[in-house]
This record gives sequence, structure tokens and C-alpha cells, in this order.
Amino acid sequence: MTDAPHLAPARALQLLLAGNQRFLSGRPEHPNQDAGRRAAVTPGQRPFAVVFGCADSRLAAEIIFDRGLGDLFVVRTAGHVTGGAVLGSIEYAVSLLEVPLIAVLGHDSCGAVTAALQAARGGAVPGGFIREVVERVMLSVLADPGADPEAAVKAHVRHTVALLAERSPLIASRLAAGQLGIEGLYYRLRDGVVEQVAASGRGTGEERARVGGGGG
Repeated sequence: MTDAPHLAPARALQLLLAGNQRFLSGRPEHPNQDAGRRAAVTPGQRPFAVVFGCADSRLAAEIIFDRGLGDLFVVRTAGHVTGGAVLGSIEYAVSLLEVPLIAVLGHDSCGAVTAALQAARGGAVPGGFIREVVERVMLSVLADPGADPEAAVKAHVRHTVALLAERSPLIASRLAAGQLGIEGLYYRLRDGVVEQVAASGRGTGEERARVGGGGG
């Protein structure tokens, strides 16, 4: 079992990106997915990363990062929008499970970002609770409503990375102490590549510079 509380944020990021490289190469290891792993994690979990991503069905974290049971603490909402329950879930992983890395995962062809761009340009805002999702994403795209969708998604990822530290004193304190890193990632549906677009906290930025866009 990966001993998450003793991992540096940069090492957790390296593990995540290495899994994406295996997925890209067509040689995934499918680690920690057997009966032995199931038994090992029954008493408790020690994931090495939080993956806070979009709920899009094409964005299955354990698959694109080639991980298994107990490796990732996954939180997903449409457009990876935040709220009290989301922040509480992430704080649980950071505080009680001592996870050293939060990865914010956006992707191309994101319906929530597309809808937010259209609304920001003067189009109609959807009704029902979808409206709440779109309005939260709009906070990320209002600075440049004329941006292309890819740039808008990356802007939303960067906004989310900043927002997590701004909204949560717990996350901010762990970042300041070097116990936690936040990395913003952009996933390309066409080829499965994960690109790094933002970083917060000690360690993850250095790792991003070392491995480049998705290596490990």
C-alpha cells in the first residue's frame, strides 16, 4: 500500500503522472485491483492523492492514471465546481487521511465550460440546478469570455486551484507548511494526455518543471 502520509507532494504527483504515461503507452499495470488489495484496504484507506475532477463519464481517474483500490480519493462534480460538500470532502482527505496532493482535473469539450462561455457572451443560462453549475464556472471565464474553449477550461482549472486555498484555511495551512500541494491538470480526450497547467504549494511546481507536460 502506498504510504501516503510519508509521501512528499512532488512524489505523489510523480506517481500520478507515471500512471498516465502507462495508460498512454497502452501498457497499463492495473495495480491494486485484485483480491489481495481488496483485503489490504478493508481496515482503512491511505490514498496518495485527491483527484477533484469533472463528472464527465470519459474522465475516470483510476483508469487514466492507472491506479487501483485505495490509491485515489476521487471527488467529482460537473465542471469540477466547488461547494461546501466538495470542500468538506477534500478537507476530510487532507486532514484525516493526510493526503499530500490535490489534483484538479479539467478536460477539453467540457459542457459546463461551454455553457458558461455562451452565457458570458450574452446567451441564455440553463434552468434548474444546472444554472448553479454554469454560474459557478462563469466566475472563471468572465475575465475573457471571448477565449476559445481550451483556454477557458485551463482558466477554470487555475481558478479552482486558487479557490481551494482561498476558501479553506485548512488547505492553506497545509500548503504553507509544505505538507500539501495542489496541481491543476488538463486532460485531452482524444489522446489521453494529461497536461499540467497550474501548481500551488511547495514541491509540485518543481516536479512540474522537471517532468514537463505529463511525463513521469
